[in-house]
Amino acid sequence: MDQQEAGIVLLSQELVAGILACAFFCLFPISRRAFKYLPAINFDYLFGSLHSHCPPSQEHKIMCITHYFERICQCMPKGFVSFERKVLPLRQSCHAVSYPESAFWKRSMVPLCSFQTINSGLIEDQQHEALEVDFANEYLGGGALHMGCVQEEIRFMINPELIVGMLFMVSMKKNEAIEIIGVERFSRYTGYGFTFRFVGGFVDEKPLDHMNRRKVRIIAMDAVDSPGNWQFGIDCLVREINKAYCGFIDQSKYACYVKISKEGSFGNSHTSQDEAFIMDSNECIFGGSSTQNNIDVSSSSSGYQSPSTFNLSVRSCPEIFQEDIGIATGNWGCGAFGGDPQIKAVLQWLAASQALRPFIHYYTFGVTAMQKLEEASLWILSHGWTVGDLWCIMVEYSTQRLNEASHSLISVVIVENGRPDPVHLQSNQEEERNKVL
Repeated sequence: MDQQEAGIVLLSQELVAGILACAFFCLFPISRRAFKYLPAINFDYLFGSLHSHCPPSQEHKIMCITHYFERICQCMPKGFVSFERKVLPLRQSCHAVSYPESAFWKRSMVPLCSFQTINSGLIEDQQHEALEVDFANEYLGGGALHMGCVQEEIRFMINPELIVGMLFMVSMKKNEAIEIIGVERFSRYTGYGFTFRFVGGFVDEKPLDHMNRRKVRIIAMDAVDSPGNWQFGIDCLVREINKAYCGFIDQSKYACYVKISKEGSFGNSHTSQDEAFIMDSNECIFGGSSTQNNIDVSSSSSGYQSPSTFNLSVRSCPEIFQEDIGIATGNWGCGAFGGDPQIKAVLQWLAASQALRPFIHYYTFGVTAMQKLEEASLWILSHGWTVGDLWCIMVEYSTQRLNEASHSLISVVIVENGRPDPVHLQSNQEEERNKVL
């Protein structure tokens, strides 16, 4: 699965077991894998880390793997697993969602989706229909078969079928994500990092979909590693939101998005084609040019539609919402990667909303900086903000951070009349327009 080549690989769980057995016995050729931007797949390094100076977590990772083999030897699973490379084309396309720039996010009139914070529990334990975010390395699996033992690596141990993707999935570029559906969970655990411990088997009771895949949907997307202050610059913000957007949007429903746009969910009959950002089916939802895609903007309704009108129009294309699959995520790109958790939370919320996901369940993992997240999100939703509104506030906040301001994005929310004016927003008027929650 090469870079910039969208596609899906579908494997039976029995074939997955055979591939993992080959990796266990280190049977795969290793030459040129690094040259082809492929991660290691054999288990030699994992077993080689078992020595007196090795942290116990490595031994417990192997216990998860051996437990998996014990289970499938007792009863071979009969389902299927799919691995999909998702791509936002860097060039505009009339057949797929394209890679947006900053102006796209600024002008979006899509309403924000439901946002629920969860202060305890784990993403993999949630019971809703949701894409579960893997805080991934650009090389799928990260250090799963090496010394790593944080969020991604742990998920690969308790769901060992994920490891198979490391055989053929080339590293991800900025406009790519990897979606994996159907992997079964086999292990329970406690701890994190060096304290990780295997504590026994797990019986996965998730139902199967129409393709006989278990309804476990994992989206692997890599954040910028150690971004420092660059993460507050517009280039990094665009990169991160587009990475999440690529993971969250369902390209197979492109025709439905086009239908929504052409029905006038967005539009202003007084807007020129050069400014027709909102009504173009490859703009507000996809990114693109009205003139390039020959969209007739003159027939759209006058004035921008309200979020409620938008929702009614979206419902007219029920294929998008037939499963109501939301997003389950948390502090993506934070921790070892050094990202700001408040910025990352807002970016994921914006991306999920733009992708027309019905909700985000956000696991805070007890991070102090996220304590007011629920309060701020409820306030924003109650005032009917759109994706464009919140994007502008985040950009303004990030600019202040670049100028060494110390405000908190969550605790400082610009609220003047229920919706900010991004055109006239000025940082020197902050005192008059800010409300501290």
